[in-house]
Amino acid sequence: MKNEQMNLEHLWMPFSANRDFKSKPRLMNAANGLYYQKPDGSPVLDGTAGLWCCNAGHGHEKIVTAIQEQAAKMDFGPSFQLGHPLAFKAAERLLKLAPSDDFQYAFFTNSGSEAVDTALKISMAYQQHIGHTEKTMIIGRERAYHGVGFGGITAGGLPSNKKYFTLLPGFDHICHTHDLEHNAFSKGEPSWGKHLADDLERVIEKHGADTIAAFITEPVAGSTGILVPPKGYLKRIREICDTHNILLIFDEVITGFGRLGTPFAAQYFDVEPDMITCAKGLTSGTVPMGAVMVKTEIYDAFQQGDAKAIDLFHGYTYSAHPLAAAAALAAIDVYSEDGLIDRAADMASYWEDAMHSLRGVGSIIDIRTIGLMAGIEMEARDGKVGARGYDVFTDAFHEQGLLIRITGDTVALSPPLIIEKEHIDQIVEILRKIIPNH
Repeated sequence: MKNEQMNLEHLWMPFSANRDFKSKPRLMNAANGLYYQKPDGSPVLDGTAGLWCCNAGHGHEKIVTAIQEQAAKMDFGPSFQLGHPLAFKAAERLLKLAPSDDFQYAFFTNSGSEAVDTALKISMAYQQHIGHTEKTMIIGRERAYHGVGFGGITAGGLPSNKKYFTLLPGFDHICHTHDLEHNAFSKGEPSWGKHLADDLERVIEKHGADTIAAFITEPVAGSTGILVPPKGYLKRIREICDTHNILLIFDEVITGFGRLGTPFAAQYFDVEPDMITCAKGLTSGTVPMGAVMVKTEIYDAFQQGDAKAIDLFHGYTYSAHPLAAAAALAAIDVYSEDGLIDRAADMASYWEDAMHSLRGVGSIIDIRTIGLMAGIEMEARDGKVGARGYDVFTDAFHEQGLLIRITGDTVALSPPLIIEKEHIDQIVEILRKIIPNH
């Protein structure tokens, strides 16, 4: 169907400039492998794995077949006081990717936003169950993104996401790690900035350790423009949390399932949190699904008293939806059978060198890379933060057939793990061509 034949008016699109989009829409109606296809049949190279999620590429036969077969067998199964086999199998398979055997339980959600709010609720309730009744606060980080639930936007640190909403009480934030003066054009973990983790001590002293339930952080901050943690930063965060009996939650909605060349960023940085939230790559973006992986001691704290009583008053109609569970099992199989996580690790150095070859091009003021992630930051126009980024984004799609992600004036890239060197070269050359035009 051609664009002009479609009525685009009635859909209120998420995180979108609706009026501008509808004046010149960016539509895709098919996808396979590394490419989307526009309605006119022209290809669009996917530089973002959809929205950080299609790690196995588009239309993988094994995942598609698993979803189709499950839809024909059982379309839905309630998850309150009932279950279906695939839910338990999916939890078991997911936990095999966890950073240690201490993670033995998974709670399924439908998105990263729901996974975050679930983890925050579990952390608060856990502290109550073990007798730390004053530990009700959550600490996050400036410039963090933890989804769009009220817990997530309050714990997060993106001002635009909070602007019009009444936030929850009992939250505070430490400083972010973005510092161009010391860390511009770093490859991998910057050498400067470990001391920034000590800002958590400041916040703990401000409120008292006996009031803080958990600290939540993205190991690599994605939606704010790929902020890579300084060397030793996350280990120092872990030490501080241990000292003060504060739970550490890693939000791995973006970094999970091979994005850094390891199952999770926890393995990459050799730092073990107490809970991990994940989504996106869990089903390779095919069916909405998220999860919270928790350590045994956290789960066990809820398993006291009457065995017939509900132990966590929380959940979703579509928790462990049969189609999502089937997709997750198939996706995890694909990551293993196709060697995609190891492949991402092998491709990371080529990706890094290719991205950093753009240094000095146009308005670029920083390039940040880790695994198969890259943030290419451009200088903002006077008084128009994000305008340059938006123009590069639309130009890339309309004129060059490349899908990129823009956060402010930073190009964020996170391609499917099946990407080849020739595609990396293509992405770089397109950006080399269009960035100087804006």
